[in-house]
Amino acid sequence: MLENIDLSRKIGKDEYKKGIEDLRLKLAALQRRLTELKIPVIVVFEGLSAAGKGTLINELILPMDPRGFQVVSTGAPNEEERLRPFLWRYWTRTPAGGRQAIFDRSWYRRVLADRVNGEVSPTEVRQAFEDIRNFERTLADDGNVIVKLWLHISRKEQARRFAKLRDNPATAWRVTKDDLTAHKQYDEYLAAVEEMLAETDTDQAPWTIVESTDRRFAAMKIFSAVIGAMEHKIAEVECRQGQSAPPPREAVELPAELSSSILDGVDLTLSLDVDEYIKRLKKAQTRLRELEYEIYIRRAPVVIVYQGWDAAGKGGNIRRLVENLDPRGYEVVPIGAPNDIEKAHHYLWRFWMQMPKAGHITIFDRSWYGRVMVERVEGFCTEGQWKRAYREINEMEQHMTHFGAVVLKFWLEIDKDEQLRRFEDRKATPYKQWKLTPDDWRNREMWGAYKQAIEEMLFRTSTPQAPWTIVESNCKWHARVKVLETVCKTIAQRLKG
Repeated sequence: MLENIDLSRKIGKDEYKKGIEDLRLKLAALQRRLTELKIPVIVVFEGLSAAGKGTLINELILPMDPRGFQVVSTGAPNEEERLRPFLWRYWTRTPAGGRQAIFDRSWYRRVLADRVNGEVSPTEVRQAFEDIRNFERTLADDGNVIVKLWLHISRKEQARRFAKLRDNPATAWRVTKDDLTAHKQYDEYLAAVEEMLAETDTDQAPWTIVESTDRRFAAMKIFSAVIGAMEHKIAEVECRQGQSAPPPREAVELPAELSSSILDGVDLTLSLDVDEYIKRLKKAQTRLRELEYEIYIRRAPVVIVYQGWDAAGKGGNIRRLVENLDPRGYEVVPIGAPNDIEKAHHYLWRFWMQMPKAGHITIFDRSWYGRVMVERVEGFCTEGQWKRAYREINEMEQHMTHFGAVVLKFWLEIDKDEQLRRFEDRKATPYKQWKLTPDDWRNREMWGAYKQAIEEMLFRTSTPQAPWTIVESNCKWHARVKVLETVCKTIAQRLKG
């Protein structure tokens, strides 16, 4: 496809001056409207070396309010970034509502430079295409405008620009050995780009090919593409906001495949006596300490998620899990309601900020599953949003496992009578009273609604790469030992594989 593009297209100086001024004024006005509507925008600049990305980014941002955008320049990952899933460093730089992020190179490095240089295997390339499509779809579904620009020049034009830069002492430094090597690999890059465009050109994040031999033509095309995408999203949001009232929310019925309860089949009579508890607890803690060192040496990240009913024993369980660990190798992340900064981003953003680097353990006390439980039941998100979250969560966890992460998810199950007993115990014990809040009592009254949400969550998000483990927790001793032994067994199996 790229070989057939007419790279000789040009725009005259007078025509450019007249047209670009109108586009600049329009872009500035659209930026202000995007801020009002809290619409985030992502603009991706990709292209061959010397295609003019820096110059054209400067052209684009010139009329924009610098308080509203950020230019993210992406090179090879640093040591910290290599210890994370490859999309981590991009997830953490996605824009808040009403802001713009302009990427000078992006997540496509994985399927371009890394691929051509032999740094990723064919399997990793296929996984990367899948992860990228999922990433962009997740952002687009959350309201992000995604504009992807491929700046294209011929091999001859690239050579001419390199020669011009090298002839000038002030710009010679800009042509690196990697650039010259990439020029020799022009055909390999072209083949990789063709496949990239075919694999990742989607309705929610389409590619625009920019003929970049003539700077003026390229600038006009980029402005037009960005403005067109912004106008489309603004019109869509304004139309949606213009409805007289949102449609009434209907009661959510469980699908047929969930008609039999998952939780009702849990045997909550399982228990341990104190001697067996202490024996198995110490053995598992010792083994986990050994595995902690092994995952550090092997650079395997571990993500452990705790979810459960109020008073199910998450805090005490976590304390026993980490009791014998080296504190330098793990972090416990308690999750509450999102703050204003977190609300301005995609709901998964704050969890990506906390993901462990390779060789470390992160334990989430509650997690991204709040989207399909608390936010669903309390009406903090729309039905479309929480239904979409099942796919988004599965895709995020799949991306982590593609990177080599071990993902363990525990649901701590207790019955309603045991919860009441623990609530009353907290109420009667002065040093435990801080644990009991009015929300705990209110949530208890909504037990049925929460149970329905939990059942569907367990069904839809228990996957081969990140399965749920239901922990019978009426007996805290049994629950603690089951979690520890499951963690040890799962990590050991993954390290063998």
